[in-house]
Amino acid sequence: MAESKPRVLLVEDTRSLAVVYEQYLAQDGYEVVLADCGQQALAQLMASPPPVVLLDLELPDMSGMDILQQITEQQLPCSVVVITAHGSVDVAVEAMRHGAFDFLTKPFDGKRLCATARNALTHQQLSSLVAQYRENFERSSFAGFIGASMPMQAVYRIIESAAPSKATVFITGESGTGKEVCAEAIHQCSPRGEQPFIALNCAAIPHDLMESEIFGHVKGSFTGAQGDRKGAASLADGGTLFLDEICEMDLDLQSKLLRFIQTGTLQRVGSGKLETVDVRFVCATNRDPLVEVKAGRFREDLYYRLHVIPLSLPPLRERGEDILLLARDLLLRYAKEENKRFKDFDANVVRVLLDYPWPGNVRELQNVVRNIVVLNDKELVSLDILPPPLNGSRSGAMLALASVVPDAVSAPAPRSAPIRPLWLVEKETIEQAIASCDGNIPKAAALLEISPSTIYRKKQGWEETSLG
Repeated sequence: MAESKPRVLLVEDTRSLAVVYEQYLAQDGYEVVLADCGQQALAQLMASPPPVVLLDLELPDMSGMDILQQITEQQLPCSVVVITAHGSVDVAVEAMRHGAFDFLTKPFDGKRLCATARNALTHQQLSSLVAQYRENFERSSFAGFIGASMPMQAVYRIIESAAPSKATVFITGESGTGKEVCAEAIHQCSPRGEQPFIALNCAAIPHDLMESEIFGHVKGSFTGAQGDRKGAASLADGGTLFLDEICEMDLDLQSKLLRFIQTGTLQRVGSGKLETVDVRFVCATNRDPLVEVKAGRFREDLYYRLHVIPLSLPPLRERGEDILLLARDLLLRYAKEENKRFKDFDANVVRVLLDYPWPGNVRELQNVVRNIVVLNDKELVSLDILPPPLNGSRSGAMLALASVVPDAVSAPAPRSAPIRPLWLVEKETIEQAIASCDGNIPKAAALLEISPSTIYRKKQGWEETSLG
């Protein structure tokens, strides 16, 4: 099938000129639609906006500027090239101010006309691509998530691609990054969205009850089993079973889960009857699953059964301006719930929010904002109402640091110890914190209540000093 020609709407009331321009454009591969007055041009634009409009300003029934303004106000997907015999700087500036792409002054030859039309077409095609990109990839929210950062755009695309499939999704990420929100998003975007979504936290259930929680049990199968009970797998039949913190599961139960995944059948505890269920598996962990496999705590065959579509959720500290999007959404939501006046954060608080490393991720941010709203009532969040550790209070962080760096925090200095330069004491404290956190600078920064960038900057300064 031949590729369709790009359309150009030529608005020109002088018939002889219109015929000449049409011939030039047709020879260059354009399909030309003619309009000899403003009303006819507007009708064509409303019916089917072309990518390029060549617009004469002097029309018998209205000014071309009025048409240009209509195109701009209604955000029609057109690049407009204004044509006039009255070329002047003032007219050009006015046309550009109303959204014209380019400006042609009569008379002009066919080469200039076609080159300008090509440029306008390229501009419109690029504008359409940018608009499509923003619509598809620059979302500030998606299926329960809030965030416009590039790491979150990647998460959204994986969810959209994986949701229609029955393939197992293996979600990893630090605590508080939203793994259950992610699992629910996958379920809601899938064909199973109207069916049950059953979540089971493998770390929150005693090991001796986990098998019953997953597969169910029959009456009398163990002490306290006073009746038959369906497990999470049966309850999720037709829908999605989400196994959170799956690396906490006992090895014996892992083998039974593997058999269930392979066969689609299960046995309730105390029953010899096989039941067939249809579930889509989504699992999550805040550990590194491969490390767990190598350590012998997680079955390798189960890992490869579950690790079909890996999805890693970024920590909050790597999401940039998403921190503010989330904080503002939470502030307005909690203010409405608590009937408070809060509307936004002042500039100083914004800097604090962006600089803080958020070791507890979104969950920690939720707690901080909830604390602010419950204990205060004003329109702007200011520094004086921030809770620890964001308010500069060192108590929480110093106690936390003392648990891993006791000598740096809690041990009193000998009375006879010589006074040392402050920068050296600071350097030793930071280095000791990093060592105690196994080289994890963001974790050390969180305990010291400073930004990781501060540590990196200081380390660079120490290295430059030693080289000098």
